[in-house]
Amino acid sequence: MSERPKRKLAIVAFGGNAMLRPEDRGTQEEQIARAKQAARWLAEIVRHGYHLIVVHGNGPQVGNILIQAEEASTKIPPQSLDVAVSQTEGSMGFMLQQAIRNRLESIGLAGDVVTVLTEVEVDANDLAFKRPTKPIGPFFTRYRAEALERDLGWTMREDAGRGWRHVVPSPKPLHILNIRTVEKMLDVAKVIIAAGGGGIPVVRGRDGQWRGIEAVIDKDFASSLLAAELDADVYIVLTGVPKVAIDYGKPSQKFLDRMTVAEAEKHLADGQFPAGSMGPKIEASVQFVRRSGKQVLITDVEHLRDALEGQDGTVIVAE
Repeated sequence: MSERPKRKLAIVAFGGNAMLRPEDRGTQEEQIARAKQAARWLAEIVRHGYHLIVVHGNGPQVGNILIQAEEASTKIPPQSLDVAVSQTEGSMGFMLQQAIRNRLESIGLAGDVVTVLTEVEVDANDLAFKRPTKPIGPFFTRYRAEALERDLGWTMREDAGRGWRHVVPSPKPLHILNIRTVEKMLDVAKVIIAAGGGGIPVVRGRDGQWRGIEAVIDKDFASSLLAAELDADVYIVLTGVPKVAIDYGKPSQKFLDRMTVAEAEKHLADGQFPAGSMGPKIEASVQFVRRSGKQVLITDVEHLRDALEGQDGTVIVAE
């Protein structure tokens, strides 16, 4: 059998806020407009000669689904969290898919764009299931939170004086179930949207059957795993700053053009990258570099074009 020709593959991860920002009302029209904006900078990666896999976050979108379920709970039974994640994979994937196809056609790079409903295996014995920490969805009063704990078995936590929120497990991803299908689709598609929201968490039961589980997977760890399993040439993490910085927000703040894995791990250990912001992105980046030996590029959308040409952004490399 002849070997498949080597293609340049980039995997890009960005948050759900790119399509639903805090200042937005959350309308469908707003999200379509945001998808069109995203398509402009995603097309730049394709313009640089890469096949592209897009991994988007879905935090605000899943939150909205939970609010809808809460408001309609007396009329329509709420769906489970894994199903809510799958809903966002479909709806956000559709909006991005259409916007990216239109953008590629407008710049003379027409090609197939597809969305894959992506199941991601997690360990049912992951410690995250014993200590749920990931807040999702709306804020509730204490009275309503107690009712939800009693009636639905939710774990509720008070969140910085703003109210009570549902916290769910966030286990580490182990394997992308349909990874080989995604790989084959790269033969015909220029862009694939996969593992949206970190993917749909699934476990194998004692009966040998796969089933969804109430959890959310961090999209940075899922995209890092996807990039490693597909041997991507570059893993791109889009965030809110043009470069990674140490001593962020302090007079001694310093932006970094380049980090080795060892330097990144030292900065993590020193508390430079908090768990609630840059921490998971750096951890996921380190995992990818260690697995693949390839590099990670971290930047924001405004500087992506220059970063792709080596003129901006932060690169994380092996030792």
